[in-house]
Amino acid sequence: MALSVSVAGAARTGSTDTDSDDTDPRRWRLLVLLAVAELLGMSLWFAASAVSAQFAARWQLTPSSLGWLTAIVQLGFVLGTGASALLNLADIVPARLLFSASALLGAVANAALLAMPSYHAVLACRLLTGFALAGVYPPAMKMISTWFRARRGLAVGTVVGALTVGKAGPYLIHAFPGMDAEPVVLSASFAATLAAALVFLFYADGPYPFPPRAFSWALIATVFRERRWRLATGGYLGHMFELYSVWTWIPTFVAMSAAASGIAPERRNSIAAFVAFCAIAIGGVGCIWGGIAADRRGREWLVTVAMAASGTCALLIGFVYGRSLSLLVPLALIWGFFVIADSAQFSVLVTESVPPHAVGTALTVQTSLGFLLTMVSIQLVPPVASAIGWRWSFAMLAFGPAVGIAAISRLRRVSLAGRS
Repeated sequence: MALSVSVAGAARTGSTDTDSDDTDPRRWRLLVLLAVAELLGMSLWFAASAVSAQFAARWQLTPSSLGWLTAIVQLGFVLGTGASALLNLADIVPARLLFSASALLGAVANAALLAMPSYHAVLACRLLTGFALAGVYPPAMKMISTWFRARRGLAVGTVVGALTVGKAGPYLIHAFPGMDAEPVVLSASFAATLAAALVFLFYADGPYPFPPRAFSWALIATVFRERRWRLATGGYLGHMFELYSVWTWIPTFVAMSAAASGIAPERRNSIAAFVAFCAIAIGGVGCIWGGIAADRRGREWLVTVAMAASGTCALLIGFVYGRSLSLLVPLALIWGFFVIADSAQFSVLVTESVPPHAVGTALTVQTSLGFLLTMVSIQLVPPVASAIGWRWSFAMLAFGPAVGIAAISRLRRVSLAGRS
């Protein structure tokens, strides 16, 4: 997987670097280029989820069925990263070509949603979209790492922040009055096509390339024997348990809260879409802050603070349900800021927890487990909401950060003991 190559090299070369190591004057231009490309390309992720109400009305779908519009993308992403790792695509195909081809494939699969005659055909398109996005997100991590050795936390955090804003994009389009499924879906496909063109025409590898690292199933046993890997992955899984459930269901939560507070039905969907956009997009700022903080204070400190803050928001947001938007929106924005702020740092923690020859496998398994878990956590929310109401449906998500913090605390103790 491309991400394993990039962050692995980052972990091995970045521990003693200073800002003076990054001297190429083109690095900031390439960071902007890749950030814009990720913002545009990752708009495909929630393109169908943003217009789920239209799909629900067309085929009389249940909340659980709507959840699969996002969950099936997660599965496609897992299959795509696994295929990329097994075939060593990131090492065989130049990153510029892999990114561009994948973005175009995702754009086509996404646009095909509008022609699908059934819900199951829509799911097939979403699966293919997730598969394609495996060639959009991880390769960008590799590409930006060839330009930065120092300040890598900031660089990777910026790219992750940009893709976070990109994922929120369809909700912003949908928030405008009169925007139905067609403009939302097609705008995402157009954005991904533009991302492919930008990278294909203007990207070049930087001065710090990484040697190929082949994936090997034989290394899985080696990875699982490493206690530090298990603990770092435990933190990551706690993070992922919460993250995509929030991103998937925050529009529904806001819409139900608006209904409980007496807001007119014709305004609810637009309000929910706009609040969802803001809550997801502000995570882009959170990622940049997280990268800077991790570089200065340490990754364990950053992920602990971020998970503590996001878990607290999961517990508190029910108290503002059905009340004024002036109470709900600020808390949703704080949650959106912290829930993704630590995301990029978990990969680096994992790379430091295994022998160098096992890094590729460690990250591939970590990513696969995380996205597979999101398929479960996304589907947990509707039955919980049905049983206890939407007001308290998000409280269970605090379980993820709690487990994650416990794992990272143990990881810190184990790491300190190993250095003494």
